[in-house]
Amino acid sequence: MSLFDLSGKVAVITGSSRGIGKAIAEAMADAGAKVTISSRKPGPCQEVADAINAKHGEGTAIAVPANISSKEDLQAMVDATNEAFGKIDICVCNAASNPYYGPMSGIEDDAFAKILQNNIISNNWLIQMCVPQMRERKDGAVIIVSSIGGLRGSPVIGAYNISKAADFQLARNLATELGVDNIRVNCISPGLIKTDFAKALWDNPDTLKRSLSGTPLKRIGEPEEIAGAAVYLASKAGAYMTGQMMVVDGGATST
Repeated sequence: MSLFDLSGKVAVITGSSRGIGKAIAEAMADAGAKVTISSRKPGPCQEVADAINAKHGEGTAIAVPANISSKEDLQAMVDATNEAFGKIDICVCNAASNPYYGPMSGIEDDAFAKILQNNIISNNWLIQMCVPQMRERKDGAVIIVSSIGGLRGSPVIGAYNISKAADFQLARNLATELGVDNIRVNCISPGLIKTDFAKALWDNPDTLKRSLSGTPLKRIGEPEEIAGAAVYLASKAGAYMTGQMMVVDGGATST
């Protein structure tokens, strides 16, 4: 377990009141990290933090609501984490938006701009807020939760896929810039995971059947099956990995 031990580490995870973000926060706490739980709504954030504290002891998790489209909210989250835990070692950019389901020809400018803002620009904001202290310590891990959508075209989530492809390049660029300071920057690219965020792709049996037709494991993934990849990238086990995209998709992109 020493390779995956996160004892003494502090992680901020956006979009961590449910789904993949929640699973990552729980797994990192299980591995010994202190965690900041964040999403837009205070109640769900506090519920997740309370459950983690009940399991691992008071002071393991804090809840700091933040809207990722607000630079001020993100800075407040970083400040609150530093105040509570003294530092940030791991930055997980998990929260994302997809307000439009349909062809690119029908997307409104505001919806497209929101997708690009929340899924790319906001990630860069948060990373840049965390990087200075990581540089001082010559150690840090940044994880962007992207999607296999960034590897494919789609007739219904094209704008979202464009943003997720851009996340790959954001990770590569930042890995190139920050490697000299031993800061690792990687993406996790999940396939279809059973979350509320992806409900439009799995809630309808016909849509789910189509989605899984080319997936060797023939099933939808669970949030917990993404969390292990995040622990790997944040821990000593992933210390020589940077600028990469880790695909966790049941084999969907192998066919």
